[in-house]
Amino acid sequence: MHVPDGFINAPVSAATGVVAAAAVAVSLRGARRELAGAGAGAGGVAGAERTAPLAGLVAAFIFAVQMLNFPVAAGTSGHLLGGALAAILVGPYTGVLCVSVVLLMQGVLFADGGLTALGVNITDMAIVTTVVAYALFRGLVKVLPRRRRSVTVASFVAALVSVPAAAVAFTAIYALGGTADVSIGKVFTAMVGVHVLIGIGEAAITALTVGAVIAVRPDLVYGARGLTKPLELRTSPLAAPGDESGSPADEPSRPAAPAPASAAPAPAGASAASAAPRRSSRRVWLAGLAAALVCAGGISYYASASPDGLEKVAHDQGIDAKARDHAAKDSPLADYSVQDITDPRLAGGLAGVIGVGATLAVGTGVFVVLRRRRNAGSGEQPAAGSGRPSESA
Repeated sequence: MHVPDGFINAPVSAATGVVAAAAVAVSLRGARRELAGAGAGAGGVAGAERTAPLAGLVAAFIFAVQMLNFPVAAGTSGHLLGGALAAILVGPYTGVLCVSVVLLMQGVLFADGGLTALGVNITDMAIVTTVVAYALFRGLVKVLPRRRRSVTVASFVAALVSVPAAAVAFTAIYALGGTADVSIGKVFTAMVGVHVLIGIGEAAITALTVGAVIAVRPDLVYGARGLTKPLELRTSPLAAPGDESGSPADEPSRPAAPAPASAAPAPAGASAASAAPRRSSRRVWLAGLAAALVCAGGISYYASASPDGLEKVAHDQGIDAKARDHAAKDSPLADYSVQDITDPRLAGGLAGVIGVGATLAVGTGVFVVLRRRRNAGSGEQPAAGSGRPSESA
């Protein structure tokens, strides 16, 4: 659904650019809280340190899977939008930034989506899909049983609805600033009809991905927070002699085992959950990166070559009458192919790998900076277990 240059007139393109910039600014502030609060049960800031790379990985994974166009009807294909997936995995604010990074990299490096239409694409594909999907997801999670399977089901429904919602949003934007004189009713019917079908593919990809992560590390899924109980360390006090709830009076009490000399005492007020050892997310990160590279570098060669939903509707309805060539159409990576490499499999695969690497680097850099600014602004120290004394102490 990447809107090219020339579909929307300059005033509406500028207005959506302002909307997109404002939404990104709000998301930057919200993402700081999401990144800083990630893994709070495992020690606050320590949890945030592992979430910034994971958020960058989500952006790279969305970029890779968007290269996998799948057929949905005769002569039409679809691809992942990614708003629902990003919002559920890393949070709605961080999700908006993930998809925005993907759209920026696609527009600048691969001539996919117009540069003057970047505001339109961010508004439609990053903001609308994320907001609609996460709002519906949270509503479903509240009414469904508190189980991991409910998160997967809610992910499927939220992703399914988010795609036609984006189609409706595009139709509204085109009604305000479309450059061709076409029937808005026909555009609405065609856009929503084909994107309902595309939404089924989006829902399947989102549910499978969320379900796979929940199966191995539910603590890393933003939308699954609260479904798993934090680890609790319980100690049973020695019962007084003669107490019916404890040992009999004639049974000698066993002294408590002394703590190891090397063990430092826990700070006052520290929770049991923070004393639990943190689980590394390295394996999940490596598995996700490998999946992204395989999708972009190998499976993408077998993607459908049919035009996607917007391209098909634009051609059939005449929306593309005033479309303009992309400013970066002669770039070395235009159309997801490395120039001067004659083998299409190698050219496309190498372009996909470069795209995954670039998106991962930019996305991770953005989220690491956000996390560090959040920590610096709040005065938090990265040392685990550095509890503050309570005011009543």
